[in-house]
Amino acid sequence: MKKINVITLGCSKNTVDSEHLMARLAAAGYEVIYDSDSTDVDVVVINTCGFIGDAKEESIEMILRAVEAKNEGLIEQLFVIGCLSERYADDLRREIPEVDEYFGARTFDDIAERLGAAQGCAYSTERLLTTPSHYAYLKIAEGCNWKCGYCAIPLIRGPHVSVPMEEIEEEARKLAARGVKELIVIAQDSTYYGIDRYGKRMLAELLRRLCRIDGVEWIRLHYAYPAAFPQDVIEVMASEPKICKYLDIPFQHISDAQLKAMLRRHTKAEAVELIHRLKSAIPDLALRTTMLVGYPGETEEDFEELLDFVREVKFDRLGVFPYSEEEGTYSANHLKDDVPAEVKEERVDRLMALQQNISLENNRKRVGRVEKVIIDSLQGDFYVGRTQYDSPEVDEEILIAADGGELLCGEFYDVRITAAEDYDLYGEVISD
Repeated sequence: MKKINVITLGCSKNTVDSEHLMARLAAAGYEVIYDSDSTDVDVVVINTCGFIGDAKEESIEMILRAVEAKNEGLIEQLFVIGCLSERYADDLRREIPEVDEYFGARTFDDIAERLGAAQGCAYSTERLLTTPSHYAYLKIAEGCNWKCGYCAIPLIRGPHVSVPMEEIEEEARKLAARGVKELIVIAQDSTYYGIDRYGKRMLAELLRRLCRIDGVEWIRLHYAYPAAFPQDVIEVMASEPKICKYLDIPFQHISDAQLKAMLRRHTKAEAVELIHRLKSAIPDLALRTTMLVGYPGETEEDFEELLDFVREVKFDRLGVFPYSEEEGTYSANHLKDDVPAEVKEERVDRLMALQQNISLENNRKRVGRVEKVIIDSLQGDFYVGRTQYDSPEVDEEILIAADGGELLCGEFYDVRITAAEDYDLYGEVISD
């Protein structure tokens, strides 16, 4: 039996891709490990990210480390797949020829065939989970049609392609049967689901079907594009108790000048109106967003407008990225990267300092509340858990002292919030 190590870099969509590939490899007789530094393997497969500069550097560094191990005779074969090799396969073959073969983000069947792994639709819903056993990402679509000015995803992943609803349901049922209690629904734009396959947006119907699956207790929605946000999705989020009162909706900016330059297809007024609709229908909704600063043409006035917007909305979760030019995108081809690097970083710092204060203010309001918490892990002296308002790995956590009694990972508990910090909460389990 050959031993294979699958190393995954980048986003949760890459995680799902690797998990599907690993299931095929296991079915073909491989002993599969993942994200390991071990060189006691026959084959290494690196699933790369090619989205932004830092992610590219991380992917290249990982490839070079594996090449060194191969040159030392510690591994037999090395394959590189995913977004980086989708964009730069020719360059990579020329610069790092020690890799046995490169495959893109859209050629997973090819890497599976190369490794003699199982083929065909019989394995399309099989997964080898790399997340804790009680939650899993559920990818409902591939690619994107929006073509925002800064984004290389359509160049890498291609146009939006929805997974058939029946296939998603089958995969979700299999996950639930294995003990998965939380499904994190992901796509580049989850609200666009169904247009290509069914002629209309079908996310609301898909969510209703997922809610009917026994064993699933939480369904969490990620990556919803703000433009043309479906009203029926708001209604199903408000009415279905299994759907977390949580939404990851990247606004990127709020200045109309910047939104237009970014090709975002919505205005400030439309964004504000959407937030009003969401909060009116779901008063306790936790909103997560990301912002992009230093985009070509961003003035101090644009940035101050963004600060005012964040102060007013008081997002529960917020991440900030400085603009970096990505070759092949609209902004790289048509706009001048005219905001100095030091200004970009200064704006990131200012926005994150504002968000830190907002987060602390929001958290202090939760002290004394009793919330349903799922336990993810035991780390040192604390159990680490999350409420419905927090997604794993990217959001804040609730820390519960381990000396208060044994808790089970993957189980739900009623927890009283006892203290708050900027990005973490402390709590105690309410005894029966």
